[in-house]
Amino acid sequence: MKVSTALCSAALGVGLGTLLLPGAALADTTVSPATTPVGGTVVLTATTCNPKSGDALFRVTGPNRDQNVRSTTAAAGGGLSAELFTAGFTLGTYTVAATCGDGSSAGTATFTVTPIGGAPAGSGGDSRDTGTLAAGGTLLGTALAGAVILIRRRRPVSTVA
Repeated sequence: MKVSTALCSAALGVGLGTLLLPGAALADTTVSPATTPVGGTVVLTATTCNPKSGDALFRVTGPNRDQNVRSTTAAAGGGLSAELFTAGFTLGTYTVAATCGDGSSAGTATFTVTPIGGAPAGSGGDSRDTGTLAAGGTLLGTALAGAVILIRRRRPVSTVA
């Protein structure tokens, strides 16, 4: 493999990692409480959504759900929030993915529905988009490691007299 090709690949990996990390680090969706009994209420909050950019859309998926919850309610700490009543939910873990009115992702969070009387108090399911952070970090780390290996393996060309 030519050194220039390898360095181009490394630069591409660094560029992709750099693009993925900031967006994931800024996205912030929370669910409070993180654990609720069937029939309980959870508050979904997308703190990075600007209320002036339009509604936030929370997509709730899990064992027996695939529904959207739209919010126009400004959250006290900033962003947009909505309340979700869990009557009729099956026991299990649900994922909430939020999209802001401008189309940008506000990240994901999870919450768990437990039997009535079985839910401990939750502090809130703050779950940043760790998958995107991991992918960006992996791309960045792999690109840098590849560049270091190629530079160390590069040997000067000797001339035959």
